[in-house]
Amino acid sequence: MPKFKHYIGIDYSGAKSPTESLSGLRVYAATGEAVPEEVQSPPSPRKYWTRRGVAEWLVQQLSGVEPVLVGIDHGFSFPITYFERHGLPLSWHGFLDDFQKHWPTGEDHTYVCFVRDGMCGQGAMRQGDPSWFRLTEKWTATAKSVFQFDVQGQVANSTHAGLPWLRYIREHCRNRVHFWPFDGWEIPAGRSVLAEVYPSLWTRRFPIAARNADQHAAYAAAAWLQRADMNSSLVRYLFPPLNPQERTVAEVEGWILGVM
Repeated sequence: MPKFKHYIGIDYSGAKSPTESLSGLRVYAATGEAVPEEVQSPPSPRKYWTRRGVAEWLVQQLSGVEPVLVGIDHGFSFPITYFERHGLPLSWHGFLDDFQKHWPTGEDHTYVCFVRDGMCGQGAMRQGDPSWFRLTEKWTATAKSVFQFDVQGQVANSTHAGLPWLRYIREHCRNRVHFWPFDGWEIPAGRSVLAEVYPSLWTRRFPIAARNADQHAAYAAAAWLQRADMNSSLVRYLFPPLNPQERTVAEVEGWILGVM
């Protein structure tokens, strides 16, 4: 029996500022067994979603009674090496607060590159190395480091832009949302879930139809989440075959849902 009523896939974008319209930021959603459809941004002078707009919309979706499964395409945390290098406690919640303090990429008129270039924030005090990988990325042949900027297919920009909005959603939804796996590998019954996804794992499994690459990535994420829940394989993916030490690491670094 499915655990969720609604499924949302988001292909993220770390371009520009949090309030600017982004053609690469796409949202697809499905209810029950219905085919995922694109969710357009609310009517406004902006043609596409903004990062702030997506976060505010997600808070609304996650505040309802029916459980929602959301997959977002950016890193949810950093490698253990980052925590060790900067003397940070191995706490994801504390990490989000610390990141927000040094990388204020959720503020209006702020680009990720502004912090990288020292124009605002204190990014120089919280740097990572492109050679650092999370365990889940080591298990995924094509995944790039969350610190590997300025290359094709990089996830560094979207990760550094998206982390403040995870914190925002957490603050506004509180216990209504389970951030997997940071809040635990097992999902409480009836709880909505926010998880990191990597749509490239699934885009070839679904016909692209008339969608562009960003649309199809969001569609594939929503469709895979829906299918995995419907055929009961989701339970297996929520408990990847990690040994105790690996599981402890992943509880800090996060895990890409679907990586086995």
